[in-house]
Amino acid sequence: MDLLPFDEYARSLNRKRVAAGVLYRDTHRRVLLVETSYKTEWDIPGGSVEADEPPWVTAVREVREELGLDRPLGRLLVIDFMPTDGVMPEGMAFVWDGGVLSDDEFAGLTLTDPEIKSVKFCTLPEVAALVRPRMVGRIEAALRGVDAEAIVLCESGRPVTQG
Repeated sequence: MDLLPFDEYARSLNRKRVAAGVLYRDTHRRVLLVETSYKTEWDIPGGSVEADEPPWVTAVREVREELGLDRPLGRLLVIDFMPTDGVMPEGMAFVWDGGVLSDDEFAGLTLTDPEIKSVKFCTLPEVAALVRPRMVGRIEAALRGVDAEAIVLCESGRPVTQG
């Protein structure tokens, strides 16, 4: 078996897209969603990881840019494998616990990013009507992760059993 030279091997490695999001809740366990200007579905705060940026740094940066909120992340709740979807290559999505936002914190959010049109807290049935099915599953998994104090592994938003 012939081995590739290291630089050829490195160029041949698969590259994945990576996304980082944060799950915020209110005292009624509703989930904070953002309405973006660039797609029809709503989403949790977060975004795409930039080159040479760790996902946890992305999550903090995106929340600061989108909501004007600067607070530390909680535990990692979800790691979700996203298979190729049309023009979007396969990737990984991470969701961290942002904790519970008080009414005052919610009222103090500043939407200065033109990508964000509005924000609101939603019940799970409302979430299901506003976000893509994969994101519904990811949000439900994140809420399970909060309750179980565990990381939930998913594929396309569906929890998977390790094995």
